[in-house]
Amino acid sequence: MTKFQGLCLLGCSAIALAGCGPDDIASPGTGGDVTINYPTPTPTPTPTPTGPATVTAAAGCPTIADPQGLTDGGTITGPTGTWRVCRLPSLVKVSSTLPKLAGLLYEINGRVNVGCDGGFNAPSATVPVTSTTVGCSTPLTSDTNVTLTIAPGAILYGATGQSWLAVNRGNRIAAVGSATAPIVFTSRDNVLGLNDDTSQGQWGGVVLMGRAPVTDCNVGTVAAGTCERDTEGAADLARYGGANAGDNSGRMSYVQIRYSGFVLGAGRELQALTTEGIGSGTVLDHIQSHNSSDDGAEFFGGVVNMKYYIATGADDDSMDVDTGAQMKVQYAMLLPRATKGDALFEIDSNGAEADTPRTNLTVANFVAIQPQTSADNEANDQAASLFRGNSDNTLVNGLIIAPANECLRLNGSGTTPVTFTARSLVMHCNATKYIGTGSFTAASVQTAFGSGTNNNNDAFINTLASIFINGANETAVPAFNASTLNSFFTATTWIGAVKDSADNWYAGWTCNSATANFGSSSSSCTSLPVS
Repeated sequence: MTKFQGLCLLGCSAIALAGCGPDDIASPGTGGDVTINYPTPTPTPTPTPTGPATVTAAAGCPTIADPQGLTDGGTITGPTGTWRVCRLPSLVKVSSTLPKLAGLLYEINGRVNVGCDGGFNAPSATVPVTSTTVGCSTPLTSDTNVTLTIAPGAILYGATGQSWLAVNRGNRIAAVGSATAPIVFTSRDNVLGLNDDTSQGQWGGVVLMGRAPVTDCNVGTVAAGTCERDTEGAADLARYGGANAGDNSGRMSYVQIRYSGFVLGAGRELQALTTEGIGSGTVLDHIQSHNSSDDGAEFFGGVVNMKYYIATGADDDSMDVDTGAQMKVQYAMLLPRATKGDALFEIDSNGAEADTPRTNLTVANFVAIQPQTSADNEANDQAASLFRGNSDNTLVNGLIIAPANECLRLNGSGTTPVTFTARSLVMHCNATKYIGTGSFTAASVQTAFGSGTNNNNDAFINTLASIFINGANETAVPAFNASTLNSFFTATTWIGAVKDSADNWYAGWTCNSATANFGSSSSSCTSLPVS
C-alpha cells in the first residue's frame, strides 16, 4: 500500500478568510497552508477508462414478479462496452427480484416507488387508508408489504437528475451484495464514461422511509405522538414517521451509491443515502457514498444502526444526523474531496430544540479527515465537526484530522444544550482547535473535549498509512471498550477505522478515486464493474 505522506506545512502566510457572517469565527490557521498529500490511486481514475470494451448487451430484460414488468430501453454504450437497459416501473406493486445478468443495467427513470405508503400506522381491514404516494391512490386495507430484492453485482443508474428510489413505509429493500460483488447505484453519465473526480449531483439517490419516531413535524405533533415529516424537495408526497421504533425497512449491505444529490427543490437536495424514520429492524452495513453533491448520507429521525460506512467526496457534510435520530455507527471513514465539503459531522435537531427524543449519536472506531479549509466550511459549519440543536453525542476510538481548521464546534441553545462525550478521541487541528457559539465558548468546548483525560488528545500527530490505516501513533492510543455503551458495538483493542494493513474490511466492494484508494481489488469509481 502507498504510504500516507504526512501533513506538510507550506509557506508562512496565514489563511485568509472571507465572507464570514455575524456568527462566523475566522480561523487564524496554523501559520501557513496545510496540504494532505493523497496517494495516487491504482489504477488512476480517468474520465474515460482505457482498454477494450468487455461488455456485450444482454439479449433482453428478465421477467420479474411485478405485472408491469421491466421496459426494454434498448442499449447504452460506454467505455466498458454495450449494455441492455431495463427500465423499472414507476411503482413496484408486488415483491420482485432484480437478478444480476451479464451486460444488463437497471434504469431508474424519475421517482421509482417500492410499494405504497400505508400511513402512520400499518392499516388494517377495519381501518382503510388512502395512500397519497404518487401512483398509490387506491384505499389500502393492509400494508402492501412489497420487497424489492436486488441481486449481488447488479448495477442500477438514474436516467435523469430527478431520478430516485423511494422505499415507502410498510415496504422494504433487500439490496445485499458481497465483498466481491457489490451492488452499484450510479448515474447515466457514469455509464457513458463522462465522469471524472469532480462529478457529482447527477441523480437523486436512495431514500428509505419508515414508521419510527421523528421530530420537527410537518404533520401532527410530538406531544400527541403523531409526528410525521415529508421528504425534502419531493414534488409528490413522500411521508415518514410513526410510533414503531423497531420498524424494518429492509437491508442494504455491500452497496456503492455514486454521483448522487440532485436538487429536487429550492435548497433541498437528496444525498446518496437518506434514511427517514427507519427503525432498528433495518440493517445497514458496508455502504459507500461517493461524490454526493449534498451530504454523504443524512439520517432523519428513527433508530439507525450502521456498521462499515464510507463517505468519499461528499460536497456538504460526510455524516448529517437530525430530527431526533437515535443513531449508532461503528467503523466509519469520512473522507471529503480536497477543497470540498463542509463538516465531517453535522448533528442537530433541525431547529426543533424542545422536541423529544433528542437527536442522539454514538460513533465508535472512525477516521474523519478534512484535507483543508474550504469556503463552504468557513461560511457554514466553520469547524470540521459541528454538534448543536440539543443533540447528545458520544465519539469513541476515533480520529479527527483537520490541520487547517478548528476541529470541534459546539453550539448551545435551549434549556439543556448539546452534550458531547469523548473517549479515546484524538484530533489534529489548527492552532485554535475549538469554536463555541450560543451558550458555549471556545474554552467550554475545550473543557467538554477534555484533552489529557479519558485518553483524549487534541495535539495528536497522525501516522496514518494510505490515508486511513493506523500507524504507530494510532496504535499507541489505548482503546475504549465501546461494547459498554451498547450491545450493538463490538469491543476493539484499537482506535480508528482500520487496525493495520492486515485489516481490509473496506477492500473489493468499494470504488477508488483521487480521494481514497482502497486497493487493487476495488475498481475505479469513474468506471463500471464488468464481472
